[in-house]
Amino acid sequence: MSRNSEPRDGFTPIGPIRRRPGGFTPIEAIRRRPNGFTLIEIMAVVLIIGLLSTLVGLAIFPQVEGARRNTTRTQIKMLDGALESYRMDNARFPTSDQGLRALIDPPPDARNFPAGGYLRERRLPEDAWGNPFQYEAPGQHNSHSYDLWSFGADGSPGGSDTDADIGNWTEDEFSDS
Repeated sequence: MSRNSEPRDGFTPIGPIRRRPGGFTPIEAIRRRPNGFTLIEIMAVVLIIGLLSTLVGLAIFPQVEGARRNTTRTQIKMLDGALESYRMDNARFPTSDQGLRALIDPPPDARNFPAGGYLRERRLPEDAWGNPFQYEAPGQHNSHSYDLWSFGADGSPGGSDTDADIGNWTEDEFSDS
């Protein structure tokens, strides 16, 4: 069969397949394209993820500090309840020397100390920053009862914002959440 004669089976060639510069046909070029991402594509994705995580972090961080302050306020209220139960059973609050430990271990002068103490877990809770609560009876702020407070995030007296002390002597402090 010559080149100009009719091919068998009714097939007529359209023309020769043209090669692109570089020697590949279009199909070969698609097949030879490397699988994966370029460095620029990867860097763009990393940059976008970094920006999004920064935005989320900036939105969440203040909420975490507020939650810690609220947790500490709740713990103070729980300890207030335990101290009131102690007073009802013993006709007085624990002394400053006995401290909050009197809610777990009976002091020598305790009249009606319940088995297991006044705290369910038989341990003194710490504030949300891992510091012990402070107790003074009679208190400087509550001269007829006691002062119960946390030093806040910095763990030292005074401070402002998240470092401010959280105490049982002002109702306003418990309602500013």
